[in-house]
Amino acid sequence: MANKKDVLERLKETGAILEGHFVLSSGLHSNKYVQCAKLLQHPHHAEWCGEELVELLPDEDFDVVVSPAIGGIVIGQEIARALGVRHVFVEKPEGIPELRRGFRIGEGDVAVVVEDVVTTGLSTKEVMQVITDAGGEVGAACSIVDRGGGKNLGVPFASLIKVDIETWDASACPMCKKGIAFAKPGSRKVTKAGKPEHDKDEEEEEDEK
Repeated sequence: MANKKDVLERLKETGAILEGHFVLSSGLHSNKYVQCAKLLQHPHHAEWCGEELVELLPDEDFDVVVSPAIGGIVIGQEIARALGVRHVFVEKPEGIPELRRGFRIGEGDVAVVVEDVVTTGLSTKEVMQVITDAGGEVGAACSIVDRGGGKNLGVPFASLIKVDIETWDASACPMCKKGIAFAKPGSRKVTKAGKPEHDKDEEEEEDEK
């Protein structure tokens, strides 16, 4: 079974965990950034993560793996492969989580929700709601990286590593006060002040952690 050092080495080797001055999708500033897509772009790492996470799941007869798009798709597929079950993903084309593309969750299906990174747990809970609304049952949830939100899900939760990342509002950021330029590795644009380009509250982005 993988230990924390094994996982951390893979994250660092692939550039998936960085140290510096970053703006997160929430607009908060941080000295660390996790982007599991850089790890999962390598099939052997993705396969390894899936197999290791399956070892941590409860002894349950899962029927389906369900992931949020897009960050959970690759690792969700690997866990489904390891479990020998199908994998579907939840999208938000109009801002509301839903199953599309003909995906279905059957009445009584036991699901495991799979993410790349769990931060607040919001996107995981949205997927859980889609499952229960469809008549399914959430048997467990898991992620490669837990940034603290795993404890808030109300179901058995497993992760390969927990990463504590300190964050600050832009006005209180010590790196901003030192004039250190920030980076925004994710897809959302930010203003020169280091804040999201639009003000409305947004759900947790799966591909920006």
